[in-house]
Amino acid sequence: MMTKTKIIIAGIGGVGGYFGGLLANHFHTNRNVEINFFARGGHLREIQNNGLKVIKGDSEFIAKPTLATDNPAEMGIADFIIVATKSYDLETIVQQLRPCINQDTIILPLLNGVDSKERIKHILPDNIVLDGCVYLVSRLKQVGVIENSGNIQKLYFGLDNFVNDRLSLLESLLKDANIEASLSQNISTVIWEKFIFLSPTATATSYFDKCIGELIADNEKLTTTAALIEEVKQIAKAKQIVISDDITEKTLTKLKALPFEATSSMHSDFQANKPTNELESITGYVINEGRKYNMETPIYMKTYAELKKKSGI
Repeated sequence: MMTKTKIIIAGIGGVGGYFGGLLANHFHTNRNVEINFFARGGHLREIQNNGLKVIKGDSEFIAKPTLATDNPAEMGIADFIIVATKSYDLETIVQQLRPCINQDTIILPLLNGVDSKERIKHILPDNIVLDGCVYLVSRLKQVGVIENSGNIQKLYFGLDNFVNDRLSLLESLLKDANIEASLSQNISTVIWEKFIFLSPTATATSYFDKCIGELIADNEKLTTTAALIEEVKQIAKAKQIVISDDITEKTLTKLKALPFEATSSMHSDFQANKPTNELESITGYVINEGRKYNMETPIYMKTYAELKKKSGI
C-alpha cells in the first residue's frame, strides 16, 4: 500500500494559486496525493464554495483542493509545504504552520528575494528547507480567480550539491501536474540569476513609477537600471555565487523581451499604496549585503532612501 503524500500550498496568490491550482486539478481524484490550500478571507471563502478558477490564455479550469482552510490544525502534518506568500509575511506564515510540520516536512519557499531559506532555517533549523524560484506572470485577478498572462511558467527548486528520493518525488509530482519544474543541484546560481533580474527591475520600476517599457525607452532610466544590475552582480560575486559572465546583457535582454506595460509586483504594491511591501527583501537586502562585504552600492542606496520615504513604513 502506498503512503499518502500531503502537499500544503500556503499563499494562493499569483504563484501559489497557479501552481497550486495545477496540482489540485491534477490530483483531485488521486487517493495517494492530497493537496491542501492555506488561504484566508474572501479569497478562501470563494475557493471553499466554488473552487479556484485558473485562467491561462483562452483556457481555464476550476481547481478543487482536498481542503482549503485558514486553520493549520485541520490540515495535519505535511510532507511538503510550498510557501508562496509575500516576503514580509514569511515568518508569520511559517509560525502559523507549525501544527503541520514535523522533522520530516520539507519546505519550499517560492518568494521574491534570495534570503527565504535562511529566514525559515532560523525558525526550523532541523528541517530540509529548499531554495526555489519561479518565472511566471500571474496574478490574483479577483477573489477565487488566478490569471496567468505570460508565456513562461517555470519553477526551479533544490539545494546545491544535494538530491534525495523525496526531492525527486516532489519533482515528479510537480511534473505530473503539468508544471515545468526542474530539480537543480546548482540552485544558488538559478535563484541569483533571477534576483539579478528581479531586484533591479522592481527597484527601478518602483523608484521611477514607470512600467518596464517606459524604463527601456528612456536612456537615463535604462542607465540607472543597468547600474543597479551591476551593483547586485558584484554582491553575487562577493558571495561566491557562480553566475554567467554575460549576466548583465542577459538580464537586459530579458527585460526587453517583456510586454511594454509589464511591471514588478513591488511597483504594483507602491501604486496601490499597500501598507506593506517587499522593499527590504528586494532592495534593502542588497545594501545590507554590500555592507557585510565592504562594497559600495550607491545607486541602491539612493533609490532605497527615496522608496523608504515613499512607502512611509
